[in-house]
Amino acid sequence: MRLDGLPPLDVRLPRPDLGPWRAGNAGIPGVWSFAAAEPGPHLLVTGVVHGNEISGALLLTRWLRDGVRPRAGRLTLAFANLAALDRFDPADPTASRFVDEDMNRLWAPTMLGGLRRSAELDRARALLPLVCQADVLLDLHSMLWPSDPLFLAGPGPAARALGRALGTPGLVVADEGHAAGMRMIDHAHFREGARALLLEAGPHWQPETLAQMEATAARLLRHLGMAEEGAALPPDAARPDGRVARVTRTVTAATTGFTFLRDFRGGEVVARRNTLIALDGEAEVRTPHDDCLLVMPSPQAMRGHTAVRLARFEA
Repeated sequence: MRLDGLPPLDVRLPRPDLGPWRAGNAGIPGVWSFAAAEPGPHLLVTGVVHGNEISGALLLTRWLRDGVRPRAGRLTLAFANLAALDRFDPADPTASRFVDEDMNRLWAPTMLGGLRRSAELDRARALLPLVCQADVLLDLHSMLWPSDPLFLAGPGPAARALGRALGTPGLVVADEGHAAGMRMIDHAHFREGARALLLEAGPHWQPETLAQMEATAARLLRHLGMAEEGAALPPDAARPDGRVARVTRTVTAATTGFTFLRDFRGGEVVARRNTLIALDGEAEVRTPHDDCLLVMPSPQAMRGHTAVRLARFEA
């Protein structure tokens, strides 16, 4: 199916079938947790925070089916937004991102502790104890608009260092989040020693995106000393450390007329400072420095939502 203004919406992955994995074993539907006898960190891997990003669900079901278990510590696998995933339709694959609202903008204490309710808020509150128990969070996502894979790092230098050490993908972006609300990786728990990475693994619904997710998750399991000998994981290979880029400006669309001057791909670097890249109504958007990295530009950004993040590589 092809919609005006959107990239091709070819769904080349099967619709996830949770089957026996829906009930979970941790007292929360869709959450599975396995503890080893040997002490170690608690790794939480979350998929389908957005219900149309099915690669994360396919990875979790594969690991559950293949019996991936931790050699040390605790491994928790969580299908985050079951209600939205249930609505996924390959004939209209963008429609099931959420039921009521974006689940990855709800992680501020005032939001979680408030009285307002929605399908996503209720689910975030149910998952909150897991988030607050995790030593490491890997939140699995995919992308609609063309972009190279990347990590978004949670607060603090430890998350950035972890992303660099993994090296797959090779870019770690440090930012302050979205004006529209806090992501899971922004939760205060990850300002207090725990580490969080959000993986943007590639285009929605594509086999290469699922492969990137599994390579990253397997490498993280090994890096933490949690992988069992002979586990059903893809082979590992030596990789150079990743590069870190720090966001210097988050561009939030202020009008309904936000427009890039040409097609930009995420990961593209604009060489010269003060290059005009977009118009927001009558306001110009220009690069604030030389060698400006464009992080996940969104050509159809709605007013009040992030259109692009502009970043500078760190030494």
